[in-house]
Formats: sequence, structure tokens, C-alpha cells
Amino acid sequence: MKANRIKENRTFAIAIHLILVTTSLLCLFPLVHVLAVSFSSGSAVAAGKVTAWPVDFTLTAYRYALERVEFWRSLVVTLERIGIGWGVSMVMTILIAYPLSKDSNEFRYRTFYVWIFFFTTLFSGGLIPFYMVIRNLHMLDTIWALVLPAAVPVFNILILLNFFRQLPREVSESAQMDGASHMTILWKVYVPMSTAALATLTLFVLVTHWNSWFDGLILMNKPEHYPLQSYLQTVVLQKDISLLVKNTSDLNELAKMSDRTLKSSQIFLGALPIMITYPFLQKYFVKGIVLGSVKG
Repeated sequence: MKANRIKENRTFAIAIHLILVTTSLLCLFPLVHVLAVSFSSGSAVAAGKVTAWPVDFTLTAYRYALERVEFWRSLVVTLERIGIGWGVSMVMTILIAYPLSKDSNEFRYRTFYVWIFFFTTLFSGGLIPFYMVIRNLHMLDTIWALVLPAAVPVFNILILLNFFRQLPREVSESAQMDGASHMTILWKVYVPMSTAALATLTLFVLVTHWNSWFDGLILMNKPEHYPLQSYLQTVVLQKDISLLVKNTSDLNELAKMSDRTLKSSQIFLGALPIMITYPFLQKYFVKGIVLGSVKG
């Protein structure tokens, strides 16, 4: 009986591993295909010869993408957005999550404020009121139009406040007995103990700011103020080749490339920084999500 149970468990484990491996390969294949297309010649792509490996290897598409001043200018805007946005979002998240993590006898209106923040995740004013607020605050065509609307990520606040509630109360109580203020307890006790949660939220903020493109299109009046994803959306989806073409020789070289090759190279360049960053934060990701989740 015991041997049969062990055999059944082993068979179940093998089946689960096969399903997970298959699912992972299915998720990975589109990215591999895009990478292969980006390194292939236009004729090979047009003939449908490219699957998971480059055909007639060439770096022409990447050269054209990386030689554009617009590409690097938009990358600088995105890096500036990430730097400021990450700092503002993390400070606001920590400062809001700490008092909301306290019990009602310590913070009387805690539940009321939690519901106010949660309400904003269910309803919004809409696109037009959002644009009018940004315009009336004179933030159009500035980096603050890209940063401040996402300065208070409510989902991150909910994760962090639940993480703070898991921390031992004895730690903060002992610090209070030693004369520590709430700000001292927050920055010198709670924050150092919340590395996993803060790393997870850092990943969320980085991905959000890096992948955002729509706000750049509607809030930036000048293309030189576009973040990277807005620039790529203009080139890739709207096929605005004027952003890439500078002279007649460029036209001749572009004629040798496939439209899919040019798109694929820029899509991969847009995803590469996050792919590089993720492995460094992945070890904190699961722990931060589990400990910061809402418990029943």
C-alpha cells in the first residue's frame, strides 16, 4: 500500500514537472522567435524561414535602432522617469503603509483610510478628467506628468502594510520603550526588516514605469520628450519611418530589411533591461508576495 502511494506521488510529481516545463517553453518561444527574427535578413523573414534560430545572421536592424539619437534620448527620459518615479513611489508607499498597518486602537481611523485607498482601485475619474488635471497643474510636457500620477501605487501599499503587520510587535514595542519615535521605528526597524517586500515592490515599480507608453503619447506634446516605450510604439505600430530615416543611404539599407526585423529588434531592446534586472530581484519576489499577501 505504501509502495503504491509512493509510486502515485512520483508519477504525479513527474506529470506536474512536465506540465510546468511545457508551459515555460510555450511562454519562452515567442521571445526566442522575436530574437531570431531580429537577427535575420529581411528576405529570410519574408520567406517564413525563421522560427527559433536566425537565418542569414545580420545586425542591421540593431545598428539602425541604436544609431538613432531619438532612441537614446527616449531612453534617457525613461531612466529619469524610473529614477524619480521609483524614489517617490517607494517613499510614499512606506509612509502610507506604516500607519495603516497599525491596529485600530493605535490608529483610530485606520479602516476608514484603507477603504478610501481601496476604493481608488475600483473606480477612476476617466481619461479626460485625468488629462485636464495634468494640464491645469501645468505638468504637460514635463517629467512630472509621467511620475506623479503613479506616485501612490495602492496595490503596493496593500502588500506592504500586510507585510508590516506580519512583523513581530515586540520589536516595535521594545524600540518605543527605548524612546524611539515612529519615524525612527519605521526607517531603522521596519524598513531593514522588509527587504523582501521592498525588493518585490521595486520590481513592480520598475516594470510599471518601463512599460508605460500611453501616458507618454497623450501627455508629451513633443516627440523628444517621449519615454522609450512611447517612442517604440510610434515607430513599431504606427510605422513612422521618418524617426529612423535621416538620408538616402538609410532608405537603401532599410529596403534590405523586413518590417518585422526592424520591429523585433526594437521590441527586444525594449524588454532587455527588465530581463537583466529581474534575476537580481527574483529571489525576493516569491517571499515578498507570500508574506505581504492578505491573510484570511
